[in-house]
Amino acid sequence: MERPVFDRLIHVPGPNPLVRSGNPGEWDEHCIEACNVFKDDQTYYLYYHGIPVDRNRWGPGGYRLGVATAPHPLGPWTKYGDAPVVDVGPEGSWEAQHVACAAVLKERKDTYYLWYSGYSAERGCWSLGLCTGSSPVGPWTRHAANPVLEDFGYLGAVVKLEGLYWMYVEHPIGASSPDQGPFCLATAERPEGPWERYEGNPVLPAGDWGSWDDGGYSEAGVLYHEGIFHALYGGTKFQKLESIGYAYSLDGRRFHKHPANPVVLRERCPDTSGLAEVHALFEPPLLYAYHTLRYVSRPGEDIGVQILATSRPFRVTMPVLLIGALEPGRITDLDACPPVGTEHINTFAITVEGVCGDTGPAGVTVRVFPSHDGLAYDTEPAESLAFRLPAGGLSRRTVSLDIPTRFVKLTVDNEPPSATVTDLKVTATLGSL
Repeated sequence: MERPVFDRLIHVPGPNPLVRSGNPGEWDEHCIEACNVFKDDQTYYLYYHGIPVDRNRWGPGGYRLGVATAPHPLGPWTKYGDAPVVDVGPEGSWEAQHVACAAVLKERKDTYYLWYSGYSAERGCWSLGLCTGSSPVGPWTRHAANPVLEDFGYLGAVVKLEGLYWMYVEHPIGASSPDQGPFCLATAERPEGPWERYEGNPVLPAGDWGSWDDGGYSEAGVLYHEGIFHALYGGTKFQKLESIGYAYSLDGRRFHKHPANPVVLRERCPDTSGLAEVHALFEPPLLYAYHTLRYVSRPGEDIGVQILATSRPFRVTMPVLLIGALEPGRITDLDACPPVGTEHINTFAITVEGVCGDTGPAGVTVRVFPSHDGLAYDTEPAESLAFRLPAGGLSRRTVSLDIPTRFVKLTVDNEPPSATVTDLKVTATLGSL
């Protein structure tokens, strides 16, 4: 086997959950699952599929597609609109029950392609469709000849290289466990095809019996960077307890697994039963691995992110608390802060910024609560950091501190007498030298 592209991947948990399933009555109330992520100009786009609960409002279909946007890979993420950007097809169509698994490419300044998987109970299979749009959020127009490829599973990614489109899918679904399978490839010279299935499929078979990924994989993204195809994927044993593995390919047809797999163990992520449908964004030296997040403590699915540093030194800027207004005498709840993982970190700083009006300054205290497992936190803070925000506009203060344990959470107290602080943002900057 060739030398691994990344000799070491250093895991930093993200501020999870990153995007939550919808509120009561919304189209993605039941659950959401990760699809595709990419950057266009200065905005990040995260595509996902979700399921409604209110069938009277949204109809009998299941999965449909949405998108969230953000100014930074870690957010804050804002869902676009109040309806799916691609809904299920009409009754009797090839996509009448489900529309899921988006993969998006930008071709020209105002031309975007969105491929997706659709399902019909009448046909009994998942096929692939194509939409075109003039922006990353649509509106999306279905191709007249859909489906462009029939019976080819859950779509993971489409990569364009030297005039050829490379489509990676999970197929056949259920080949190695109930909802997982190997990765397969199809190629085409045009977005609509004709698509040719690779004769040597699968390009990444399920792991050997007894391995951590012998149950196969959920659909996952593939990215191309400097001559290498990279895949971060959710691998499982039979019960969908998925961790994240990494594989790479020099030719796009034969993938090699990293010898240190899984590169992200679900057991090292608090309250996590599965990291599925993984899709990566690479901003060297950081790989952001977006994924469906399933929980140990409760049902439901949201979207999370894990960060993998490909080299040292590195620095991760992580927004952990965003508060519209914090009045005097108010303190944030510990549950409002995501777990901040510091296991592989040796520099740690907290930044507080906010706006005080002309009525007076604010005295803000940030308290740091440690945890050994990211689940149970100390009842007394390890650190109490006082920040004075003067009156008359935006101010920002940063304090470095020692790292007390593997995980921390933060609270913010606006101690009276004080002014109300608006647009309050607390950021953790994590680094390793």
